Amino acid sequence: MTETDLVVVGAGPAGMSAAHTAADAGLSVLLLDEQNRAGGQIYRDVERAATARSAVLGTDFSKGLDLVRSLRHPKITHVAGAVVWQIERDARVAYTVQGEASVVTAKCLLIATGALERPMPIPGWTLPGAMTAGAAQILIKQSGMLIENAVLAGCGPLLYLVAAQMCRAGTPPLALVETGSTANIFSALLNHGLGAVLGWRQLAKGLDLLKELRSSAVKRFTGASALAIVGDEHVEAIRFKARGRQHQMDCSTVLLHHGVVPNTQAALSLGVPHHWNELQRAFIPERDEWGRTPLPGIFIAGDGAGIGGAEAATMAGRIAALAIAGEIGAITQAERDAVALPLHRGLRRELAARPFVDRAYPPYANALTPADDTIVCRCEEVTAGDIRRYAKLGCRGPNQTKAFGRPGMGPCQGRSCGLTVTELLAEANGRTPRDTGYFRVRAPVKPVTLGELAALAGQHEHDKETSQ
Repeated sequence: MTETDLVVVGAGPAGMSAAHTAADAGLSVLLLDEQNRAGGQIYRDVERAATARSAVLGTDFSKGLDLVRSLRHPKITHVAGAVVWQIERDARVAYTVQGEASVVTAKCLLIATGALERPMPIPGWTLPGAMTAGAAQILIKQSGMLIENAVLAGCGPLLYLVAAQMCRAGTPPLALVETGSTANIFSALLNHGLGAVLGWRQLAKGLDLLKELRSSAVKRFTGASALAIVGDEHVEAIRFKARGRQHQMDCSTVLLHHGVVPNTQAALSLGVPHHWNELQRAFIPERDEWGRTPLPGIFIAGDGAGIGGAEAATMAGRIAALAIAGEIGAITQAERDAVALPLHRGLRRELAARPFVDRAYPPYANALTPADDTIVCRCEEVTAGDIRRYAKLGCRGPNQTKAFGRPGMGPCQGRSCGLTVTELLAEANGRTPRDTGYFRVRAPVKPVTLGELAALAGQHEHDKETSQ
């Protein structure tokens, strides 16, 4: 068992910036991340991809280079390929690297696990050839693989970015099928117009992407509904309604996306309280302006604390690291506040446009509560109709559904189906998602073998004998 001042889980923008800031303050930092290279999803494999594919991925992607290089600090130990499967309230973390389990204890813990792409369960979404827009972007970043003969469907700024990157790579999408409409934009302007003005930089980027798509002659259908993927053994077409007409477009790949949500599995396993965010349609962990949760020594930063984007996550990571350094006594409160003041201002400015974006690009309603014959839990092949039947039998919350039909009990442990199960039960029972709740998450939060556990127990006994 090792000891350190700070354990950071996740090497995305928040985790990397926090690790460097804490190390600069004199803290010993252990940075654990599942990926083989630092960067998270947004800056995935940036050290290789920024040079090889910068023309496709854009200038914003290259911003991750400085963050990754900042990890070459003598006080930072970056453990790549580390699968964290248990976190305890005393900041004790169990993880596995290449089949070997280890445990580390720390004075403080920062959870920086980022976001998950919200699953979009529509008819045919489990067919080979149907994948998420984020997965397509990972292929571009990590291996330079290009997706051809594809339609992008759903809503949200990521659709425009992926479409533009596909155009730059010479494989433009056949079309963008957007579930959002101009009515959503007008509603967002009416309710959050000031935020749109304050966040004009982000909005300007979006307009530039749309201009790029127009210049590439990419077809756009807005206000689409009744989306369904057509095919027997693989994707053959996508069917939808738009502009008052029924459409069907032949394609071999459909890239789905309707937003991202916080990855809350680690926080939920610790018992960190969460609240329901109506605009983001997701559960958000409770924390203060420093990222401090109600649990002593436990902090959360980045998109795992609420979706804000890479720039916001970077600032939030630094803020949390300053608070942790202050708690440990590495810096004074005055030093902490002086450095954090411009970061807090920058973070508020960066998040100003978020309510506008959330209202302008709401998740596709028919995928939040899908039709009865649509699979919502892919691991256990549970349909939306199954969940509704459980509700009729008296099932009130997601945890009860496990006794009825095992949703959330497969390899993903509810990461994919959790929010859909909550939405379906809430609708069926006439309750709010907040009152319905979410799956109770317990360790191990990722699969771990009995062999790894046995080896860890043997190591613990050896350490006890050595210390006696």
